[in-house]
Amino acid sequence: MHVAIAGNIGAGKTTLTKLLAKHYKWEAQLEDVVDNPYLDDFYNQMERWSFNLQVYFLNSRFRQVSQIRESGKDIIQDRTIYEDAHIFAPNLHAMGLMTNRDFENYKSLFDLMESFVQGPIYLFIYAVLFLIWSLKYINADVIMKTQLVLIT
Repeated sequence: MHVAIAGNIGAGKTTLTKLLAKHYKWEAQLEDVVDNPYLDDFYNQMERWSFNLQVYFLNSRFRQVSQIRESGKDIIQDRTIYEDAHIFAPNLHAMGLMTNRDFENYKSLFDLMESFVQGPIYLFIYAVLFLIWSLKYINADVIMKTQLVLIT
């Protein structure tokens, strides 16, 4: 089983993921922020590093989802492949922090990768405002295949 937590930065996704993993004896898959080679550069020069950061996250999450499917284990993840593609990357583009060329390249890469993965069975959305805003951007097919659970 694959369960995922989605929500705002700082909402407590990692804490909730760890608590649920411990309680249900699931394996926790956490977002790679410690070893991320682009994060500091991104926060120092967003326009220069936004594409690199988003591709890094896309690669990392694609690898996670692929490993989750192959493992056959019960796993809970504290960030999904969909949030970057449907929320963070479009926002970086809209704010002028990612060029049209980079954004189109990123979307094309995500679309290709998405065709090879299956999303989580359960997706917990961890903030009401995030839910309302993100549902505008998340692919309807993803929603239909995923049971959404709202935590407020």
